[in-house]
Amino acid sequence: MNPELRDQAARYVDLLRRHGQRDTWLPTGLVRRLPSSTAPNSPSLSTPRTSSTFSSHRKEDSAPTPKVRPVATPATSTSGTKAERLSTLRTQTLTCQICPHLAKTRTQVVFGVGDPEARLMFVGEAPGADEDEQGEPFVGRAGNLLTKMLTAMELTREQIYIANVLKCRPDMPANTSGNRKPTRHEMEACLPYLRQQISIIAPVVIVALGASAVEGLFGPQKNTISRLRGTWMELDGVPVRPTFHPSYLLHNQDLALKRL
Repeated sequence: MNPELRDQAARYVDLLRRHGQRDTWLPTGLVRRLPSSTAPNSPSLSTPRTSSTFSSHRKEDSAPTPKVRPVATPATSTSGTKAERLSTLRTQTLTCQICPHLAKTRTQVVFGVGDPEARLMFVGEAPGADEDEQGEPFVGRAGNLLTKMLTAMELTREQIYIANVLKCRPDMPANTSGNRKPTRHEMEACLPYLRQQISIIAPVVIVALGASAVEGLFGPQKNTISRLRGTWMELDGVPVRPTFHPSYLLHNQDLALKRL
């Protein structure tokens, strides 16, 4: 195993242990990619758990995992490097007019940023005012907190990939400030771009930042993000870890220490 990846995995396992977890789950797709020398005759690896049998000492992990609904993805070339394929996809998004009201009010499309070869991918909700202005996801106060979280994990933004469910900032009523939650129509219209990003990057793990990111990936949820946080979900064989959006932590300082 790559020494850097091994050390990151060890730190993550230690983090889970300190939070009281003594068991985890690997999706079938990930287990199949493991080298045979690292797959002992352990039930947790040789017989991958389904999300319904995932066990933990934490109550949040009892939340049921929804099935992924089928979503069409835009047709892009399978030739070229990951960076080249992402660049081609980005070019498609720049002229997207599927949501005319968003295309009219956006300053620019916020496609995504990071390492095309990243093993870890973060998915947020939608661009805010700062992101719409700068063209990069998570650059405001929430972005600063995310960067601090990554630093605590001994990671940098250059080592991961960050994207949003929506590539355009949700429009606001005239003479109003702030941000609004994307509608179901907006998320479903934009999701194929994100699905294609995930397909190209092929991350080992996805972190879904906030309830809207989870809803965008999996559809409406019966459980709150507080209950979903700490569970494992699965998207096309890739494990997904829901957690709080950094902006939520900024408005709930008592939860800030929990972070990821």
